[in-house]
Amino acid sequence: MAASRIVIENCAIATVDANDTEYASGYVVVADNRIESVGAGTAPAGLENVVRRIDGTGHLVTPGLVNTHHHFYQWITRGLATDHNLFNWLVALSPAWARLDEPMARAAAQGSLAMMARGGVTTAMDHHYVYPQGSGDLSGAIIGAASEMGVRFTLARGSMDRGTSDGGLPPDFAVESLEGALAATEATIDKHHDASFDAMTQIAVAPCSPFSVSTDLLSQGAELARRKGVRLHTHGSETVEEEEFCKELFGMGPTDYFESTGWLGSDVWMAHCVHMNDSDIAAFARTGTGVAHCPSSNARLAAGIARVPDMLKAGVPVGLGVDGTASNESGELHTELRNALLINRLGPHREAALNARQALRLGTYGGAQVLGRADQIGSIEAGKLADLVLWKLDTLAHSSIADPVIALVFGAAAPVTLSLVNGKTVVEDNHLTTVDEDAIARSARDEAQRLARIAAQG
Repeated sequence: MAASRIVIENCAIATVDANDTEYASGYVVVADNRIESVGAGTAPAGLENVVRRIDGTGHLVTPGLVNTHHHFYQWITRGLATDHNLFNWLVALSPAWARLDEPMARAAAQGSLAMMARGGVTTAMDHHYVYPQGSGDLSGAIIGAASEMGVRFTLARGSMDRGTSDGGLPPDFAVESLEGALAATEATIDKHHDASFDAMTQIAVAPCSPFSVSTDLLSQGAELARRKGVRLHTHGSETVEEEEFCKELFGMGPTDYFESTGWLGSDVWMAHCVHMNDSDIAAFARTGTGVAHCPSSNARLAAGIARVPDMLKAGVPVGLGVDGTASNESGELHTELRNALLINRLGPHREAALNARQALRLGTYGGAQVLGRADQIGSIEAGKLADLVLWKLDTLAHSSIADPVIALVFGAAAPVTLSLVNGKTVVEDNHLTTVDEDAIARSARDEAQRLARIAAQG
Protein backbone atom coordinates (compact mmCIF):
# COMPACT_ATOMS: atom_id res chain seq x y z
CA MET A 1 0.00 0.00 0.00
CA ALA A 2 1.35 3.42 -0.96
CA ALA A 3 2.55 5.65 1.87
CA SER A 4 0.37 8.60 2.85
CA ARG A 5 2.36 11.83 2.71
CA ILE A 6 2.20 15.14 4.54
CA VAL A 7 4.17 18.01 3.02
CA ILE A 8 5.20 21.07 5.06
CA GLU A 9 6.93 23.80 3.05
CA ASN A 10 7.85 27.52 2.95
CA CYS A 11 9.02 27.37 6.57
CA ALA A 12 12.25 27.87 8.45
CA ILE A 13 13.68 24.54 9.65
CA ALA A 14 16.07 23.74 12.50
CA THR A 15 16.95 20.08 12.01
CA VAL A 16 19.14 19.74 15.15
CA ASP A 17 21.17 17.13 13.27
CA ALA A 18 24.87 16.55 13.96
CA ASN A 19 25.77 19.62 11.91
CA ASP A 20 22.93 21.82 13.20
CA THR A 21 21.68 22.14 9.62
CA GLU A 22 19.11 24.89 9.17
CA TYR A 23 17.06 26.16 6.25
CA ALA A 24 15.71 29.71 6.04
CA SER A 25 12.97 28.39 3.77
CA GLY A 26 12.54 24.68 3.24
CA TYR A 27 10.32 21.64 3.34
CA VAL A 28 9.73 18.43 5.24
CA VAL A 29 8.01 15.41 3.70
CA VAL A 30 6.44 12.86 6.04
CA ALA A 31 5.56 9.39 4.70
CA ASP A 32 3.30 7.51 7.12
CA ASN A 33 5.19 7.71 10.46
CA ARG A 34 8.67 8.51 9.07
CA ILE A 35 10.45 11.61 7.86
CA GLU A 36 11.03 10.92 4.16
CA SER A 37 13.00 14.01 3.20
CA VAL A 38 13.99 17.49 4.36
CA GLY A 39 15.72 20.26 2.47
CA ALA A 40 15.86 23.81 1.17
CA GLY A 41 13.33 25.30 -1.22
CA THR A 42 10.13 23.57 -2.24
CA ALA A 43 9.28 19.91 -1.83
CA PRO A 44 10.15 17.51 -4.69
CA ALA A 45 7.66 17.47 -7.54
CA GLY A 46 5.55 14.44 -8.34
CA LEU A 47 5.01 13.16 -4.80
CA GLU A 48 2.21 10.61 -4.74
CA ASN A 49 -0.62 10.19 -2.24
CA VAL A 50 -0.17 13.59 -0.58
CA VAL A 51 -3.03 13.75 1.91
CA ARG A 52 -2.11 17.15 3.29
CA ARG A 53 0.02 20.08 2.12
CA ILE A 54 0.81 22.80 4.67
CA ASP A 55 2.04 26.29 3.89
CA GLY A 56 4.47 27.01 6.74
CA THR A 57 5.10 30.66 5.92
CA GLY A 58 5.95 32.53 9.12
CA HIS A 59 6.74 29.32 10.98
CA LEU A 60 9.71 27.33 12.29
CA VAL A 61 9.77 23.53 12.20
CA THR A 62 11.78 21.73 14.88
CA PRO A 63 11.93 18.18 16.16
CA GLY A 64 9.29 17.53 18.79
CA LEU A 65 10.34 18.34 22.33
CA VAL A 66 11.41 15.46 24.57
CA ASN A 67 10.67 15.62 28.30
CA THR A 68 13.10 13.60 30.41
CA HIS A 69 11.76 14.04 33.97
CA HIS A 70 8.29 14.56 35.41
CA HIS A 71 5.87 13.52 38.15
CA PHE A 72 2.41 13.63 36.62
CA TYR A 73 0.56 12.91 39.86
CA GLN A 74 1.60 16.28 41.25
CA TRP A 75 -0.80 18.05 38.83
CA ILE A 76 -3.50 17.77 41.51
CA THR A 77 -1.36 19.38 44.24
CA ARG A 78 -0.20 22.46 42.32
CA GLY A 79 0.15 25.82 44.02
CA LEU A 80 0.95 24.45 47.49
CA ALA A 81 4.05 24.91 49.67
CA THR A 82 5.25 27.63 47.32
CA ASP A 83 7.88 29.06 49.69
CA HIS A 84 9.56 25.81 50.74
CA ASN A 85 12.89 24.18 49.98
CA LEU A 86 12.91 20.59 48.73
CA PHE A 87 12.87 18.82 52.10
CA ASN A 88 10.17 21.00 53.66
CA TRP A 89 8.15 20.80 50.44
CA LEU A 90 8.30 16.99 50.61
CA VAL A 91 7.23 17.04 54.25
CA ALA A 92 4.31 19.33 53.42
CA LEU A 93 2.98 17.39 50.42
CA SER A 94 3.83 13.74 51.13
CA PRO A 95 0.75 13.17 53.35
CA ALA A 96 -1.52 14.12 50.44
CA TRP A 97 0.45 12.10 47.88
CA ALA A 98 0.15 9.05 50.13
CA ARG A 99 -3.63 9.12 49.49
CA LEU A 100 -3.31 8.90 45.70
CA ASP A 101 -5.63 6.46 43.92
CA GLU A 102 -6.26 5.37 40.34
CA PRO A 103 -8.82 8.05 39.30
CA MET A 104 -6.55 10.74 40.73
CA ALA A 105 -3.51 9.36 38.91
CA ARG A 106 -5.37 9.24 35.61
CA ALA A 107 -6.74 12.79 35.92
CA ALA A 108 -3.35 14.14 36.95
CA ALA A 109 -1.62 12.35 34.07
CA GLN A 110 -4.15 13.76 31.61
CA GLY A 111 -3.58 17.30 32.87
CA SER A 112 0.21 17.01 32.83
CA LEU A 113 0.26 15.42 29.38
CA ALA A 114 -2.16 17.94 27.91
CA MET A 115 -0.09 20.95 28.94
CA MET A 116 3.11 19.42 27.60
CA ALA A 117 1.61 18.21 24.33
CA ARG A 118 -0.06 21.54 23.65
CA GLY A 119 3.35 23.16 24.10
CA GLY A 120 5.24 21.02 21.60
CA VAL A 121 6.18 17.90 23.60
CA THR A 122 5.95 14.80 21.42
CA THR A 123 7.77 12.41 23.78
CA ALA A 124 6.72 12.54 27.42
CA MET A 125 8.14 10.80 30.46
CA ASP A 126 6.77 10.22 33.93
CA HIS A 127 8.72 9.10 37.01
CA HIS A 128 5.94 7.65 39.12
CA TYR A 129 7.01 6.18 42.45
CA VAL A 130 3.97 6.58 44.76
CA TYR A 131 2.05 3.29 44.98
CA PRO A 132 -0.07 3.31 48.18
CA GLN A 133 -1.59 0.01 49.21
CA GLY A 134 -4.99 -0.60 47.59
CA SER A 135 -4.65 2.35 45.19
CA GLY A 136 -5.43 0.38 42.01
CA ASP A 137 -3.54 0.11 38.73
CA LEU A 138 -1.70 3.44 38.78
CA SER A 139 0.80 2.51 36.06
CA GLY A 140 -1.99 1.35 33.77
CA ALA A 141 -3.91 4.59 34.36
CA ILE A 142 -0.90 6.73 33.48
CA ILE A 143 0.01 4.70 30.40
CA GLY A 144 -3.64 4.77 29.29
CA ALA A 145 -3.72 8.57 29.52
CA ALA A 146 -0.60 8.87 27.36
CA SER A 147 -1.98 6.44 24.80
CA GLU A 148 -5.24 8.36 24.60
CA MET A 149 -3.33 11.63 24.12
CA GLY A 150 -1.29 10.11 21.31
CA VAL A 151 2.16 11.08 22.60
CA ARG A 152 5.23 8.88 22.72
CA PHE A 153 5.82 7.90 26.34
CA THR A 154 8.29 6.44 28.80
CA LEU A 155 6.99 5.39 32.21
CA ALA A 156 9.84 5.27 34.69
CA ARG A 157 8.23 2.79 37.08
CA GLY A 158 9.41 4.15 40.39
CA SER A 159 9.36 2.72 43.88
CA MET A 160 10.05 3.50 47.53
CA ASP A 161 10.73 0.97 50.27
CA ARG A 162 11.85 3.34 53.04
CA GLY A 163 8.76 4.43 55.03
CA THR A 164 8.56 6.40 58.25
CA SER A 165 9.47 3.38 60.38
CA ASP A 166 12.78 3.19 58.46
CA GLY A 167 13.49 6.91 58.63
CA GLY A 168 11.77 7.85 55.35
CA LEU A 169 9.15 10.54 54.72
CA PRO A 170 6.13 8.59 53.38
CA PRO A 171 3.88 6.62 55.75
CA ASP A 172 4.53 2.89 55.67
CA PHE A 173 1.27 2.16 53.83
CA ALA A 174 2.45 4.35 50.93
CA VAL A 175 5.66 2.42 50.23
CA GLU A 176 6.31 -1.05 48.88
CA SER A 177 8.42 -3.89 50.17
CA LEU A 178 11.68 -4.63 48.36
CA GLU A 179 10.25 -7.82 46.87
CA GLY A 180 6.93 -6.20 46.01
CA ALA A 181 8.53 -3.24 44.25
CA LEU A 182 10.80 -5.44 42.14
CA ALA A 183 7.99 -7.82 41.22
CA ALA A 184 5.60 -5.02 40.29
CA THR A 185 8.26 -3.28 38.22
CA GLU A 186 9.06 -6.45 36.31
CA ALA A 187 5.36 -7.08 35.70
CA THR A 188 5.00 -3.55 34.30
CA ILE A 189 7.91 -4.13 31.93
CA ASP A 190 6.48 -7.45 30.77
CA LYS A 191 3.04 -5.95 30.14
CA HIS A 192 3.86 -2.58 28.63
CA HIS A 193 7.44 -2.21 27.37
CA ASP A 194 7.85 -2.04 23.59
CA ALA A 195 11.44 -2.26 22.32
CA SER A 196 10.58 -1.63 18.65
CA PHE A 197 11.92 1.32 16.64
CA ASP A 198 8.62 3.19 16.59
CA ALA A 199 7.51 2.22 20.11
CA MET A 200 4.90 4.47 21.67
CA THR A 201 5.34 3.08 25.21
CA GLN A 202 8.53 2.13 27.00
CA ILE A 203 9.31 1.35 30.65
CA ALA A 204 12.33 2.20 32.80
CA VAL A 205 13.29 0.95 36.27
CA ALA A 206 13.24 3.92 38.61
CA PRO A 207 13.66 3.69 42.42
CA CYS A 208 12.90 7.17 43.71
CA SER A 209 16.05 8.56 45.36
CA PRO A 210 18.91 7.60 47.69
CA PHE A 211 17.00 8.82 50.75
CA SER A 212 13.70 7.04 50.00
CA VAL A 213 14.92 3.58 48.92
CA SER A 214 17.21 0.93 50.33
CA THR A 215 20.59 0.04 48.87
CA ASP A 216 19.17 -3.38 48.01
CA LEU A 217 16.36 -1.81 45.95
CA LEU A 218 18.89 0.26 44.01
CA SER A 219 21.30 -2.60 43.32
CA GLN A 220 18.63 -5.21 42.58
CA GLY A 221 16.70 -2.68 40.49
CA ALA A 222 19.79 -2.16 38.35
CA GLU A 223 20.15 -5.91 37.93
CA LEU A 224 16.47 -6.18 36.94
CA ALA A 225 16.75 -3.40 34.37
CA ARG A 226 19.76 -4.94 32.69
CA ARG A 227 18.23 -8.39 32.70
CA LYS A 228 15.13 -7.01 30.98
CA GLY A 229 17.01 -4.66 28.64
CA VAL A 230 15.41 -1.41 29.82
CA ARG A 231 16.82 1.88 31.07
CA LEU A 232 17.35 3.11 34.65
CA HIS A 233 16.26 6.43 36.17
CA THR A 234 16.39 8.12 39.58
CA HIS A 235 16.98 11.45 41.32
CA GLY A 236 20.60 12.35 41.96
CA SER A 237 22.59 15.12 43.65
CA GLU A 238 19.57 17.42 43.83
CA THR A 239 20.44 19.21 47.08
CA VAL A 240 23.31 19.79 49.49
CA GLU A 241 21.31 17.88 52.11
CA GLU A 242 21.26 14.78 49.87
CA GLU A 243 25.06 14.86 49.67
CA GLU A 244 25.31 15.14 53.46
CA PHE A 245 22.82 12.27 53.87
CA CYS A 246 24.83 9.98 51.60
CA LYS A 247 28.10 10.79 53.33
CA GLU A 248 26.61 10.22 56.77
CA LEU A 249 24.79 6.98 55.90
CA PHE A 250 27.06 5.43 53.26
CA GLY A 251 30.41 7.12 53.84
CA MET A 252 30.54 8.56 50.31
CA GLY A 253 28.92 11.18 48.09
CA PRO A 254 25.92 10.44 45.83
CA THR A 255 27.88 9.72 42.64
CA ASP A 256 30.23 7.25 44.34
CA TYR A 257 27.25 5.65 46.07
CA PHE A 258 25.41 5.28 42.77
CA GLU A 259 28.47 3.73 41.17
CA SER A 260 28.78 1.25 44.04
CA THR A 261 25.20 0.07 43.41
CA GLY A 262 25.54 -0.26 39.62
CA TRP A 263 23.85 3.03 38.87
CA LEU A 264 26.29 4.64 36.46
CA GLY A 265 26.21 3.70 32.80
CA SER A 266 25.01 4.59 29.31
CA ASP A 267 21.61 3.07 30.17
CA VAL A 268 21.14 5.40 33.18
CA TRP A 269 19.88 8.95 33.47
CA MET A 270 19.35 10.98 36.64
CA ALA A 271 17.22 14.00 37.41
CA HIS A 272 18.64 17.32 38.59
CA CYS A 273 22.36 16.63 39.31
CA VAL A 274 22.68 20.13 40.73
CA HIS A 275 25.51 19.55 43.19
CA MET A 276 28.18 17.81 41.11
CA ASN A 277 31.91 18.37 41.53
CA ASP A 278 34.51 17.86 38.79
CA SER A 279 35.03 14.20 39.61
CA ASP A 280 31.27 13.57 39.56
CA ILE A 281 30.96 15.11 36.11
CA ALA A 282 33.97 13.12 34.91
CA ALA A 283 32.36 9.90 36.18
CA PHE A 284 29.14 10.67 34.31
CA ALA A 285 31.09 11.45 31.15
CA ARG A 286 33.25 8.32 31.44
CA THR A 287 30.23 6.06 31.87
CA GLY A 288 27.80 7.87 29.54
CA THR A 289 25.34 8.52 32.38
CA GLY A 290 22.70 11.07 31.36
CA VAL A 291 21.18 14.05 33.14
CA ALA A 292 17.63 15.48 33.12
CA HIS A 293 18.11 19.20 33.72
CA CYS A 294 15.07 20.81 35.40
CA PRO A 295 15.86 24.54 35.66
CA SER A 296 12.46 25.86 36.79
CA SER A 297 11.99 23.24 39.50
CA ASN A 298 15.56 23.72 40.73
CA ALA A 299 14.82 27.44 41.09
CA ARG A 300 11.34 26.93 42.59
CA LEU A 301 12.76 24.69 45.35
CA ALA A 302 15.96 26.74 45.76
CA ALA A 303 18.09 23.68 44.98
CA GLY A 304 20.73 25.59 43.01
CA ILE A 305 22.09 25.88 39.48
CA ALA A 306 23.26 22.69 37.78
CA ARG A 307 26.62 22.85 35.99
CA VAL A 308 25.15 22.20 32.54
CA PRO A 309 27.87 23.96 30.51
CA ASP A 310 30.55 21.88 32.25
CA MET A 311 28.55 18.69 31.73
CA LEU A 312 28.15 19.39 28.01
CA LYS A 313 31.84 20.23 27.64
CA ALA A 314 32.74 16.93 29.31
CA GLY A 315 30.43 14.99 26.98
CA VAL A 316 27.64 14.16 29.44
CA PRO A 317 24.26 13.57 27.69
CA VAL A 318 21.85 16.25 28.96
CA GLY A 319 18.12 16.69 28.29
CA LEU A 320 15.45 18.93 29.77
CA GLY A 321 12.74 18.07 32.27
CA VAL A 322 9.60 19.84 33.45
CA ASP A 323 9.77 17.98 36.79
CA GLY A 324 6.65 17.61 38.87
CA THR A 325 3.88 20.13 38.44
CA ALA A 326 3.90 20.83 42.18
CA SER A 327 7.39 22.29 41.73
CA ASN A 328 6.87 23.74 38.22
CA GLU A 329 3.26 24.80 38.15
CA SER A 330 3.27 25.76 34.45
CA GLY A 331 3.85 22.11 33.53
CA GLU A 332 5.35 23.10 30.18
CA LEU A 333 8.64 22.12 28.58
CA HIS A 334 8.96 24.77 25.87
CA THR A 335 9.41 27.43 28.56
CA GLU A 336 12.32 25.38 29.89
CA LEU A 337 14.31 26.16 26.73
CA ARG A 338 14.37 29.79 27.80
CA ASN A 339 14.77 29.09 31.50
CA ALA A 340 17.68 26.71 30.96
CA LEU A 341 19.51 29.37 28.97
CA LEU A 342 18.79 32.25 31.35
CA ILE A 343 19.40 30.42 34.63
CA ASN A 344 22.69 28.93 33.45
CA ARG A 345 23.87 32.43 32.54
CA LEU A 346 23.59 33.30 36.22
CA GLY A 347 26.37 30.79 36.87
CA PRO A 348 30.13 31.21 36.47
CA HIS A 349 30.10 30.97 32.65
CA ARG A 350 27.76 33.96 32.41
CA GLU A 351 26.82 34.91 28.83
CA ALA A 352 28.89 32.02 27.42
CA ALA A 353 26.98 29.36 29.38
CA LEU A 354 24.39 28.42 26.72
CA ASN A 355 23.09 29.88 23.47
CA ALA A 356 19.72 29.47 21.78
CA ARG A 357 20.73 26.52 19.64
CA GLN A 358 22.28 24.67 22.55
CA ALA A 359 19.05 25.17 24.50
CA LEU A 360 16.98 23.81 21.59
CA ARG A 361 19.32 20.81 21.36
CA LEU A 362 18.84 20.09 25.08
CA GLY A 363 15.08 20.00 24.56
CA THR A 364 15.17 17.77 21.49
CA TYR A 365 18.19 15.65 20.58
CA GLY A 366 19.62 15.81 24.11
CA GLY A 367 16.39 14.42 25.50
CA ALA A 368 16.36 11.67 22.88
CA GLN A 369 19.90 10.71 23.91
CA VAL A 370 18.96 10.57 27.57
CA LEU A 371 15.97 8.31 26.84
CA GLY A 372 18.08 6.05 24.61
CA ARG A 373 16.18 6.97 21.44
CA ALA A 374 18.54 9.29 19.57
CA ASP A 375 18.52 7.05 16.49
CA GLN A 376 14.73 7.38 16.29
CA ILE A 377 13.73 10.89 17.42
CA GLY A 378 15.24 14.24 18.42
CA SER A 379 16.32 15.56 15.01
CA ILE A 380 14.76 16.06 11.58
CA GLU A 381 16.49 13.52 9.37
CA ALA A 382 15.29 11.12 6.71
CA GLY A 383 14.34 7.76 8.22
CA LYS A 384 13.61 9.09 11.69
CA LEU A 385 10.15 9.04 13.22
CA ALA A 386 7.83 11.89 12.24
CA ASP A 387 7.67 13.73 15.58
CA LEU A 388 7.62 17.38 14.50
CA VAL A 389 6.42 20.77 15.72
CA LEU A 390 5.42 23.77 13.58
CA TRP A 391 5.85 26.91 15.71
CA LYS A 392 4.04 30.14 14.70
CA LEU A 393 6.50 33.04 14.80
CA ASP A 394 4.78 35.74 12.71
CA THR A 395 2.63 37.28 15.45
CA LEU A 396 3.29 40.39 17.53
CA ALA A 397 5.20 38.34 20.12
CA HIS A 398 8.06 37.51 17.72
CA SER A 399 7.56 39.94 14.82
CA SER A 400 10.83 41.89 15.17
CA ILE A 401 13.19 38.96 15.87
CA ALA A 402 14.82 37.94 12.60
CA ASP A 403 16.41 34.66 13.70
CA PRO A 404 13.63 32.07 14.20
CA VAL A 405 15.58 29.90 16.66
CA ILE A 406 16.39 32.92 18.80
CA ALA A 407 12.73 33.95 18.56
CA LEU A 408 11.63 30.53 19.80
CA VAL A 409 14.09 30.32 22.71
CA PHE A 410 14.49 33.93 23.84
CA GLY A 411 11.00 35.15 22.98
CA ALA A 412 7.57 34.56 24.44
CA ALA A 413 6.16 31.04 24.34
CA ALA A 414 5.28 30.44 20.69
CA PRO A 415 1.91 29.00 19.64
CA VAL A 416 1.96 25.51 18.13
CA THR A 417 0.22 25.46 14.75
CA LEU A 418 0.84 21.74 14.26
CA SER A 419 2.36 18.92 16.27
CA LEU A 420 2.85 15.49 14.72
CA VAL A 421 3.64 12.37 16.73
CA ASN A 422 4.40 9.27 14.70
CA GLY A 423 3.05 11.17 11.70
CA LYS A 424 -0.34 11.79 13.37
CA THR A 425 -1.77 15.16 14.37
CA VAL A 426 -1.88 15.76 18.13
CA VAL A 427 -2.09 19.57 18.16
CA GLU A 428 -3.72 21.84 15.57
CA ASP A 429 -3.85 25.63 15.92
CA ASN A 430 -2.73 25.47 19.54
CA HIS A 431 -5.42 22.99 20.58
CA LEU A 432 -5.25 19.27 21.25
CA THR A 433 -7.03 17.18 18.65
CA THR A 434 -7.06 13.86 20.49
CA VAL A 435 -8.76 14.78 23.77
CA ASP A 436 -11.20 17.28 25.27
CA GLU A 437 -9.11 19.89 27.12
CA ASP A 438 -12.09 21.28 29.05
CA ALA A 439 -13.08 17.81 30.26
CA ILE A 440 -9.52 17.18 31.43
CA ALA A 441 -9.50 20.49 33.32
CA ARG A 442 -12.78 19.62 35.06
CA SER A 443 -11.62 16.13 35.99
CA ALA A 444 -8.31 17.38 37.38
CA ARG A 445 -10.07 20.05 39.44
CA ASP A 446 -12.53 17.52 40.86
CA GLU A 447 -9.80 15.01 41.76
CA ALA A 448 -7.65 17.73 43.33
CA GLN A 449 -10.56 18.72 45.55
CA ARG A 450 -11.26 15.09 46.44
CA LEU A 451 -7.62 14.51 47.36
CA ALA A 452 -7.60 17.65 49.53
CA ARG A 453 -10.68 16.42 51.42
CA ILE A 454 -9.20 12.96 51.98
CA ALA A 455 -5.83 14.34 53.08
CA ALA A 456 -7.53 16.73 55.52
CA GLN A 457 -9.26 13.79 57.17
CA GLY A 458 -5.86 12.17 57.80
